[in-house]
Order: sequence, then C-alpha cells, then structure tokens
Amino acid sequence: MRIVLRILATLACVSITLLNATDVGAEHNRKSANPVVDAIKMVREGRKTFRYDTFGNEDFWGGALGLHSAIAGSANGGIGPGVSPATALAVGLKVDSSALPKDVKKALARGEVDLNDPATTLTLLALDAVVGVQGRFDDSGAIRSIGITCALCHSTVDDSFAPGIGRRLDGWAARDLNVGAIVALSESVAPFAQLLGVDEATVRAVLNSWGPGKFDAALFLDGQAFTPGGNTAATLIPPAFGLAGVNLHTWSGWGSVTHWNAFVAVLEMQGKGTFYDPRLKDAGKFPVAAANGFDNVRNDPDLVTPKLAALQFYQLALKAPAPPKGSFDRKAAQRGKKLFAADGQAGCAYCHVPPIFTEPGWNVHTPEEIGIDGFQANRGPEDRYRTSPLKGLWSHAKGGFYHDGRFATLYDVVNHYNDFQGLGLNKGQKRDLVEYLKSL
Repeated sequence: MRIVLRILATLACVSITLLNATDVGAEHNRKSANPVVDAIKMVREGRKTFRYDTFGNEDFWGGALGLHSAIAGSANGGIGPGVSPATALAVGLKVDSSALPKDVKKALARGEVDLNDPATTLTLLALDAVVGVQGRFDDSGAIRSIGITCALCHSTVDDSFAPGIGRRLDGWAARDLNVGAIVALSESVAPFAQLLGVDEATVRAVLNSWGPGKFDAALFLDGQAFTPGGNTAATLIPPAFGLAGVNLHTWSGWGSVTHWNAFVAVLEMQGKGTFYDPRLKDAGKFPVAAANGFDNVRNDPDLVTPKLAALQFYQLALKAPAPPKGSFDRKAAQRGKKLFAADGQAGCAYCHVPPIFTEPGWNVHTPEEIGIDGFQANRGPEDRYRTSPLKGLWSHAKGGFYHDGRFATLYDVVNHYNDFQGLGLNKGQKRDLVEYLKSL
C-alpha cells in the first residue's frame, strides 16, 4: 500500500508539472506570432531593405565621390551640366510610377514636365521615385548626398507609364543600366584610383568600358579590368529572382545569397557593415583585396548584418516571372522538353535539374566541363562556373547569355553544346529546344 501511495504521489507531481508546462507552452503560443504572419513581416522588411536601404553608403557615394553634385549640376549647387531625367533614362535608370503623385503623372502625360532639366531629376529623387537611388536633402531642399540600394542593379520597371517609367519589377536584372557610366560621372573617383594604384582618368576609362547591363564585382579584388583579348572584364548583371532552392550564387559560385548580399553591401556598395571571407587573403588571386584587408571588414555600428535575414527572405520569395502569352511555340516547347530531359537527346536536365533548373548541392563546373575559357572562373574562389538557374530566361535575354554575353541568342547556346558535346541535334530539334527554354 505504501508503494502504491508513493507511485500515486509521484504521478500527481508529474501531472502538476506537465500541467504547468502546458500552461507555459500555451502562454508562449499566445504571445508568439503565427509563422505565416512572421513570414509576411520578414518579406515586407526585406522588401524595404532591398528597395530603399543604403546601409549608410551615402558617406561614400556622396561624401567621397560627390556623385550627387554631378547629378545636381552647377545650376542646382553642384558641378557640370547635371543629369536630366532624359539622360538618367538613357543610362538605364528607372522611375517608379507608384511613387509619383497624381498631379505629376498628369503633367508628365501632358508633356508639361521638362525632362531635360536636372532640377526635375532632383524632384524625382526627393519623391523616392528613382529606382535604387536615394537622395539626401537638407531642410532647404538642396541635395547634400546620395546613396544606392540593392534595387539599382536588381530591379527594373514594367514601362506601364512610359519607357523607363512604371511599376517596379524586383529581382529582374537591370540590363539597361550602365553602372560604369553613372559612376564615372562622379566629381571624384580618387578612392578607386588609390585602391587600384592608377590615375583617375584610367578609372573613368575602365568604368566607361563596361557598357549597359554589366558590372565588375571582381575589379576591386584582383585589379583585372580587361580580359586577355582586350574586352571588358565586367560581367552581365544576373537576376535576383528564382533563387529559392539554389545553393551557390553569382556566375562563379562565390557563395549563398546571403553571402553575396553581405559581400556586395560592404565591399561593392560601400555600406557600413561586417564581412568575413578568409579566401580573400589569397594575395596571388586577390591582390587588391588582400592588401586592403577585405577578408575581414568590421564597422561599428554595423548597418548591414541586422538586415541580412529579412533581405534574404525577400529575395528567396521572388519567383521567376512567367513568359508572356504568345512568346513561344507551345507545341515546339513540348518537343523541346523531351530533348531537355536528363534521358533526352540533349540531356540538359542532368545539370539543370527541374524545377530549380540547377543542381541541388554544389552547383558549379570547371571551364573544361562546359567548353569555355576559364578567365572569369579563375577570378572566383573555386575556379568554376555556376550552373545557372534557367527559370525566367526570357526576361534577361538582353545583352546575351553566359556571364559575359558571349552567346547572343539561345540558339547560339544550343549550338555551342551541340558541337561541344556532340549531341547530334538537327535544326528542328535545336529550335524546339530553344522554344522550351523560352517557356521556362
């Protein structure tokens, strides 16, 4: 009987403990947000960061380079002729129509806005309407600095209002944007000249050699401005959509999405944050980075790291856009799909595994495996090229395909693999395969 009583007493204690634990758990659940609500909140935070956060880089683009002065022009307290909306649109900058007041839209539609006046550009900046660019104004309305955001290179607009003016398309590659020409407008490029050990004229010449839709993220790591053949070493700006499930990011597989976000925010955008990558200590491969301690950058306060989680969350939520209706031959695409399959004649899906259309895992290959030179691969840490995700190919065809746009069309890409791998595809099969790629 005593043993039974002890067991009952123990069970009672356990029950009370469990009840208390249940009460605590219930209270915790009441205080915790629904995971779906949390996800929506993070997406919104990430979108705000992606579109508007400069990470404090105004000190560089405005303070060190004086880019805002060149945009304003001498008539508005700056230098030179200034940058009018017409000029800004010509170099690929975009205007978010949703940021424009109704009266401004009406005036634009009636042709009453002077698009050749830099003062109009300043008005657009003050309205937060220039995609990827943030103006900083004083109380008198004069521009005092300028910063850039992720959206500068990885957003465009749908041209729904006018060419270059429309609703934002986040994650799209800015293939109209001439980054180099815009930066070359700066009052000073001395920080770049000092970093690379050349004069400012050389820096401007290099920047102007990039052309639309290209950017050289490795220039400030290795100092190589041109290929052995004399072409620009800049690569095409890739899209930032369709990356959910994709491991390595960038043409040469530097790292994950969040690695590259930190890399770009701190080293390229010149934001104030923390970045660590000991691979950049390699003075043979990355002489500029190694000499300047880019392997371990620390800023206090850190304006980047607290934003990385939500920024990554938003980017992974950006789905690749579906192709426009009527933009491909459906019957041909169905035939091409069979050729594309891993066991099909072309066998593309062996590497471009559906539905992510890259390899699950370490998705990179040597230059020899894909039949091209290794110049750009060797500028990265792994000496390899990433198996690029193929969803939404149609939306970033401008500028060509592969990292440097060496193949002008998808048909050229198919021809390359047909010859290199001896696929034996005839003209009709090549066209079918292209139609399938256009359908992704």
